[in-house]
Amino acid sequence: MQTPSILFVCLGNICRSPLADGALRHRVRQQGLGWTVDSAGTGGWHKGEPPDARAIAVARAHGVDIASLRARQVQAQDFDRFDLILAMDHDNLAGLTRLAPMGSPAELCLALDLVAGRQGQAVADPYYGDDAGFNATWADACAIADAVLARFGAAR
Repeated sequence: MQTPSILFVCLGNICRSPLADGALRHRVRQQGLGWTVDSAGTGGWHKGEPPDARAIAVARAHGVDIASLRARQVQAQDFDRFDLILAMDHDNLAGLTRLAPMGSPAELCLALDLVAGRQGQAVADPYYGDDAGFNATWADACAIADAVLARFGAAR
């Protein structure tokens, strides 16, 4: 089997998708897997910026450093580069579906579709809330990371 490549996508690529990226990268690194893991946004407002300080703080509190990640916007070549593109919510999934080139091999779905009992649910955007929202997003990111590992047959 080819080494999996996974892209997480939210709106601005500063909260939800970098947390999911960080959670999966951390687990992949721990297991010595050579997977490609990245994140992007459907919008480009934050291009080149680090994740939101609250996202960095919640990841750091769990031993994961996402401070070096930089926001970027989804590009057409991402649909050929990644096997699995996971949207954080329905609007981003719709945007990705519109952007996907005809015949793209990438599988698109909601990130929580991979988590048992969470199919069809969106990862809540914590941006306008408090730290509790970022903690909830981190919990979702970890559940998604575990589900991605299980999907590709990697032990937890």
